[in-house]
Amino acid sequence: MTSIRDTLDEKLKRFLDLERQMSDPAVQSDGTLMSAVAREHGGLAKMANKFRTFKKLTDEIRGCKEIIEETDDPDEREMAEEEADSLRKKRESLWDELLTMTVGGEDSHRTRCVMEIRSGTGGDEAALFARDLFEMYRKHAERVGWKTEILDSSATELGGFKEITLAFEGESVFRDLQYESGGHRVQRVPETETQGRVHTSAATVAVMPEPEDVEVTLKSEDYRIDKFCASGPGGQHVNKTESAIRLTHHDTGIVVQCQDEKSQHKNLAKALRVLKTRIYEQKREEELARRADTRKSLIGSGDRSQRIRTYNFPQNRLSDHRINLTLYKLDQIIAGDLQPVTDAMIEYDRDQLRGDMGEV
Repeated sequence: MTSIRDTLDEKLKRFLDLERQMSDPAVQSDGTLMSAVAREHGGLAKMANKFRTFKKLTDEIRGCKEIIEETDDPDEREMAEEEADSLRKKRESLWDELLTMTVGGEDSHRTRCVMEIRSGTGGDEAALFARDLFEMYRKHAERVGWKTEILDSSATELGGFKEITLAFEGESVFRDLQYESGGHRVQRVPETETQGRVHTSAATVAVMPEPEDVEVTLKSEDYRIDKFCASGPGGQHVNKTESAIRLTHHDTGIVVQCQDEKSQHKNLAKALRVLKTRIYEQKREEELARRADTRKSLIGSGDRSQRIRTYNFPQNRLSDHRINLTLYKLDQIIAGDLQPVTDAMIEYDRDQLRGDMGEV
């Protein structure tokens, strides 16, 4: 089983390798490659530097222990013991910070991710709930300074979404948003309900780390392109040109489409981003399945079929069923203050990982 120490060692090794690549003239001359390398290097920098400090503290504690074991001078031994205690406290505090940063596994450092929101059971009300989730994530992104981009959407006549695909970019973006993957259930009185009855409807969310271009390479012969006219709610044509794009990946059968842009070229670029992300996610899920024993106690499984959360509007209550979290401030959360929920998830995962610091 891979330990957290092993994972951090691998990330530090990767960080140093990226550092070398950034000074390589061949990489510097390739704008796309250099951008990808610099982005991954930046995503790993804080974690790598903290782990380097952690390793330095470990060496210093080891040096104090050697003095304690070898010296005959009581004063020198006492000074070494005090120094070792001080270093251990710093090391434990740093370890908690590292655990927080590694929650989410191999892709915890990713600064870009793709989110898909789909309405489930509940008809128009489910589509309106999907829109509310979209607004919640968009406003949360604004609060924490992430960039948001709509890659594709399918709207309804009442202003909801059958589905919408978003891209987020920013520090800790995948680590934080991964907890949103799964089934979301809402209980409220719909706008269209005349008798004041509470209805239950649902939406699903999938969050996937977005790979760099160099990690998933696609050739034109790897997929089929279909072009069609974009359409809006109720089948109304947004434009008469074939600007919408549908891609079908031959090996995996994955199908994606984008129609939000008026330009066929821009829709193709967005569709390729989503396709690469889904291919990477499939490989990632296969790897996670192989290492399922190390993940079974963690909550960020990302299973879309799992009901993870209930939004009860009459009671102003949000319940996350994975960790029995209940908060009576749904109005604030749906307005974009998602941080209390995210923090609780990270703390839970971090507690499950604690104890892997290693002896000195």
